[in-house]
Amino acid sequence: MPVFSPLFSIISAISLILLLIQVPATAILLSRLFKGPSRQPPVEPQQPTLEILGSVSIVVPTLNEAQRIPPLLTALSLQNYEVKEITIVDSKSIDGTADLVKTAQQKDPRFRVMNDDPLPPGWVGRPWALHNGFLHSSEASEWFLGMDADTQPHPGLVAGLVRTASAQKYDLVSLSPQFILKYPGECWLQPSLLMTLLYRFDPAGTNTEAAERVMANGQCFLCRRSVLSAVGGYTSAASSFCDDVTLARHIAASGFKVGFLDGAKVLKVRMYEGAKETWKEWGRSLDLKDASSREQIWGDLWLLTSVQALPLLITLTYLPIFPHLSPSHNLPFLQSPPLLLLALNIFLLVIRFAMLLAIAPSYDRKSAKGSWLFWFSPFADPLAVLRIYLSALSKPREWRGRKY
Repeated sequence: MPVFSPLFSIISAISLILLLIQVPATAILLSRLFKGPSRQPPVEPQQPTLEILGSVSIVVPTLNEAQRIPPLLTALSLQNYEVKEITIVDSKSIDGTADLVKTAQQKDPRFRVMNDDPLPPGWVGRPWALHNGFLHSSEASEWFLGMDADTQPHPGLVAGLVRTASAQKYDLVSLSPQFILKYPGECWLQPSLLMTLLYRFDPAGTNTEAAERVMANGQCFLCRRSVLSAVGGYTSAASSFCDDVTLARHIAASGFKVGFLDGAKVLKVRMYEGAKETWKEWGRSLDLKDASSREQIWGDLWLLTSVQALPLLITLTYLPIFPHLSPSHNLPFLQSPPLLLLALNIFLLVIRFAMLLAIAPSYDRKSAKGSWLFWFSPFADPLAVLRIYLSALSKPREWRGRKY
């Protein structure tokens, strides 16, 4: 028989407060997830057609990427002649990155390597390198494609991307990749960190109307050269540690059409080595504070806390007292909030595991050790949301070995 006490009254009051916090956040989450079925299909690799031959300049920023860049150099050499030139903008690497590019140049004359100028005040290294690459790229190219050294494009990526952008009349389009996982810790943590993005923004392949909610990925970032010229290259994202999103939102706010599409069939990426590096490097940019207002940041933190961090904690806390929440005619009101709260959070956990199934194709786990930990990544959600809080409350002082 249920036992009612002052403690149970306190539990009911806390439950009611949590419901008031979580229910609106759940409604927002569902409104975004319901857009999933209507999103555009993934970008497919394609063969180039005559009208896009020589239309793309590729720029890759590097700083000590000798361990990461070889798969990219090989993959870029397999792109067809829609690619006019491939410029590696190196920030004076000391690990032989430039030598690898020069070796690739001997087989493919489209490659070249250049050093960017010393980093001026107010600039972050990555947007500065991309800006220099843009300024030195061919004015005859219709498209500018920024790529990261850790990406592994499939043959036909560039043609598929350009033809998709042209057909959909995008001025800027970037891709969500397929992530390569190798170690147990990252199999557990990385999907949880990715989920913080999926919960905050519309699914890849849906058109976001509000410029301040646009999402982008600089790992594969295609923009019309005329548009990039019109907005001053990367100057609007000069001091941003999430320059891709900052620039994309600036371009969208300027009236151009921006898209973020599913690129899992044309692009792989090996971002970080292990959970520690994933936590340190990726975690500190996922808050997107350099591209967002303070109101957006705290609104997103409320959402993530409500629908990603709390469901597991609340469910594990309330399940042990579930036997005491059985119906009673004496105090039904006191029982309702805890029961409703438990039901809501079980529902949110069901959504979370369903989302895990949905993103499974976005991961290459074939050679990963402990790949089964991917299916337990929801248990890392409170940590992932904590990482977003830590990032939002601090300013990066170091990035890729460069101090600011």
